[in-house]
Amino acid sequence: MTNNEKGIFLKLFNRGGYVLDFSSADFDNFTMASVGVELCTKYGLSKGKSLNAFVNEASDDLSNKLLLDLLEYYETQYPNFERERDGINDTFSYGISNDVYAKYYAQCKGVAQRINSNQFSSFAANSVKEAFSSEYINKQMSIMLDNQETNPTESIGKAKELIESCCETILEKSGITPDKDWKLNQLVDETMKLLEITHKHIPDTAKEAGAIKGILGSLKGIATQIAIIRNAFGSGHGKSASYKGLQERHAKLAIGSSITLVNFLWDSFERKSDKA
Repeated sequence: MTNNEKGIFLKLFNRGGYVLDFSSADFDNFTMASVGVELCTKYGLSKGKSLNAFVNEASDDLSNKLLLDLLEYYETQYPNFERERDGINDTFSYGISNDVYAKYYAQCKGVAQRINSNQFSSFAANSVKEAFSSEYINKQMSIMLDNQETNPTESIGKAKELIESCCETILEKSGITPDKDWKLNQLVDETMKLLEITHKHIPDTAKEAGAIKGILGSLKGIATQIAIIRNAFGSGHGKSASYKGLQERHAKLAIGSSITLVNFLWDSFERKSDKA
């Protein structure tokens, strides 16, 4: 979270020295539960000034956690949340209209979604790293994550290679030699058949069979679509001097999708192996 982004959170929560509707005692209890510090007691200042002081001096991890916890409180427990979110200007908090708070909230919500998405991708990526023993897989994963901001086209290429490596590892561990001419969608298809997780393996009598089959079809489609993106924008082909790649957000989409698919394939492989 940048300093400017933290500033927007502070504008949303700091109400003229107060913080939302907290009493000093309640705010100390809240911050203690969130980050292990009673802010008002620590700083001896108002709730708002104590919050500002902590955010300015704490580590990014701690300040981010407190601000995100406060955002959750704001959304779930603050009495005036819906009126501020919707910009209904029949109430004012310290001279600021609800439509202003609505803008602050929209910005904060966007930051929170980005952070939560990044945290999920990192967690999922680490779980895949632990599952694969190959040094090559770990290297691919690190390159993919490290370059999503600075070189998103490289990350898109690595997202495709991650799926390929996962499927090849599963097939090889199962005694099957992948055909070198298989395209990515064929590689995923053969892997899903081996693991018995295609839509054909879901009986029509199963509860919500249609929804499950739909999800499996969408997962299989991830490979095809990432391959298309990689071929058009990724790192697998030479580009002209005028070439412009996709943005970081597109790389994150490809990365998140590939990790979701790989986690599901590897989990399915481990379950099948345990039953053998």
